[in-house]
Amino acid sequence: MTTALTQLELMYDSAVFRQVSESNSSERYNPHMPSDAVNSATVREWRELGFYYDRDDDTRLWRLVGSRDGLLRFKAALLKYIADPRNARISEHEHFGPYMYLEVMTWEEAGFDDHAIRGPLSELARLAELIGTKVAATQPGSSVKIRDEFASNSPYSLVLDVREDGFDPATADPGLTVDEVR
Repeated sequence: MTTALTQLELMYDSAVFRQVSESNSSERYNPHMPSDAVNSATVREWRELGFYYDRDDDTRLWRLVGSRDGLLRFKAALLKYIADPRNARISEHEHFGPYMYLEVMTWEEAGFDDHAIRGPLSELARLAELIGTKVAATQPGSSVKIRDEFASNSPYSLVLDVREDGFDPATADPGLTVDEVR
């Protein structure tokens, strides 16, 4: 017996398949591929965020890629998070970006791990200032790693990959094609 959710999913998939099949397009519906609308939204969200991010669990790195202005938007996001009194409690958190796995979290000790960029608000404020200092001192085409200055016992590091002014963060997303980014 199928669940209500599964039945709804089947009805949706059937309706979408019928719509695509009946159109003049030769495009076939693939439920595992994001739609053009989803890809457009992803591009827009990267651009609004101002930087691209990824987490590499093999090398234990959070990587943020953007122009100086774009990376400074992460600093601004940290400062906005800190300024919200609701975030003073341990475990409060906020997700960022189109994929929502970049998480900033209020925690007892500062650090980077496979779950979040975390710490007490005072330490997150210190990280924001550290990011501002590092971005200002790093030339486009270079990157800088932050770990020891923020949380020397942290299992992960944060890498800021500074690109040229006007860099489009959507172009760094390997899940998007060149045509989708235009």
